[in-house]
Amino acid sequence: MGCCIAIVGMMAPRILLILVFVLTHWFSVAYQTWVWPLLGFLFMPYTTLAYMAAMLKNNGSLSGGWVALFIVAVILDAGHWGSGGVLHRQRRK
Repeated sequence: MGCCIAIVGMMAPRILLILVFVLTHWFSVAYQTWVWPLLGFLFMPYTTLAYMAAMLKNNGSLSGGWVALFIVAVILDAGHWGSGGVLHRQRRK
């Protein structure tokens, strides 16, 4: 059961990114190229969503409370990478 929750937690932002791409034009408003959203989808989905929200709601600038949201998203995405390394080291012992 715990693995299912982890899988859903990892897939939820990616599913949301796909839905946003298919149903809205927000990617073209927030990003000038397709490279950054693709890399964000693969490696940092929470950061991609936070940046897109900031660009849409703040007229193309990252300032104020949106900076805090962006930093929290980066920490969440980077936390997935760090916890994987810790678990790998624990298993080897």
